[in-house]
Amino acid sequence: MTDWNLFLAKHAEDDLHDIYEYIAFTLREPGTARNLIRRIVEQVDILKGSPQSYAVYQKEPWRSRGLRRKNVGNYAIFFVPVESKRTVVVTRIVYGGRDIDRVLDDTPNMQIVDE
Repeated sequence: MTDWNLFLAKHAEDDLHDIYEYIAFTLREPGTARNLIRRIVEQVDILKGSPQSYAVYQKEPWRSRGLRRKNVGNYAIFFVPVESKRTVVVTRIVYGGRDIDRVLDDTPNMQIVDE
């Protein structure tokens, strides 16, 4: 079986940047920030192997849209496997202590369809 393609949405890229900046500069822990980003990126890469093996996020409207979640420590990677394109679209990477539903609701262009 061939790996899926991977696409990191702009919001997910921004999330990685913000996570790094907060830990490295606000908390003044640059080593911890680098290690965490490395772990998250490694876990994102693993999604290419079998993205459909992760549970669908159970809250609507995200469940109907096929949004899935993978946890990495205190962070959640949100993604949609687009079967017709064999592409994993990583939409957000969110700290678990945040109001995740609100973050998802406030994210424009979260309409992912399997075209």
